[in-house]
Amino acid sequence: MLDRLAVALLRPPATAAARVLVRAGVGANGITLLGFAIGLGAALAIALGAYVSGAALILLSRLCDALDGAVARQTQATDAGGFLDIALDFLFYASIPLAFALGNPAANALPAALLLTAFIGTSSSFLAFAAFAAKRGMASTDWPDKSLYFLGGLTEATETLTVFLAMCLWPQHFAPLAYGFASLCAITTASRIWWGWRAFQ
Repeated sequence: MLDRLAVALLRPPATAAARVLVRAGVGANGITLLGFAIGLGAALAIALGAYVSGAALILLSRLCDALDGAVARQTQATDAGGFLDIALDFLFYASIPLAFALGNPAANALPAALLLTAFIGTSSSFLAFAAFAAKRGMASTDWPDKSLYFLGGLTEATETLTVFLAMCLWPQHFAPLAYGFASLCAITTASRIWWGWRAFQ
């Protein structure tokens, strides 16, 4: 829901930074892999109870996620690069609830499991819509530079990042934050299923 605003704010500085990276010979796929490695570092920090470090690494990882697309647009965007970016993004998002569960299984295992289930709903409905949209030759007018048809919702990347940071800042409230965000993810999943059913009939 907030991704469009976030992109509008971040695109100018990301584009400027990408020019510097392109001149230095840095490729988009390398940035994608670096961002994923930093994201796994964030998960490890959270699992070990270093929540502030985890929050900082999450932000750095998502900065890489903004930069890889900016670099790709200034060089040569490829399907392989788009696939790598999307696949690793979903793995990163799954790693953070898992890290909280590993750090405190007694308190966090159940809410983390529910949140991961909710993530399966949002990601599967997102990717299923994109697959059938591509089959029908549909293109997103809202996000024309995305690698696939980008179907929005109540919970997108910006909202997920915000909740992850809140969990790191107030780890004692992980459970209510996870339950609340899982509920919002359920609304997103239901709306995407409804929209997909209507669009493909």
